[in-house]
Amino acid sequence: MSAGGAFGGNRGLRPVPPEKGIFPLDHLHECDLEKKEYLSCLKTSGHKSEKCRQFSKKYLQCRMEKNLMAKQELSELGFGKSSEMEASVGKEFSEK
Repeated sequence: MSAGGAFGGNRGLRPVPPEKGIFPLDHLHECDLEKKEYLSCLKTSGHKSEKCRQFSKKYLQCRMEKNLMAKQELSELGFGKSSEMEASVGKEFSEK
C-alpha cells in the first residue's frame, strides 16, 4: 500500500483552500430563488450571460449576505457602473 492511504491522498497534511472559485454549498437553500431566476434567464436568453447580469449580481449579493461567500466589492467581481457595463456590452456586439 502507498504512503497516501487506501484511497490516495496525503494523510496528515492540511488541505489549503483556493483563493477564489470555491465556496460553501447552499445546503439550506437560502439563495434558491435568486439562483432559479438566473438559470431561468439564461435559458430564455439562449445562454447569453450578459443579458442576465442583474440576476447574477443579485445571486452573488444574496450569497454574501448569507455568508456563503466572502464579502467583497461587486466591482471586483466584474460589476462596474451599469452605464459603463452597457456601453462595453454594446461595443462588443457592434464589433462582431
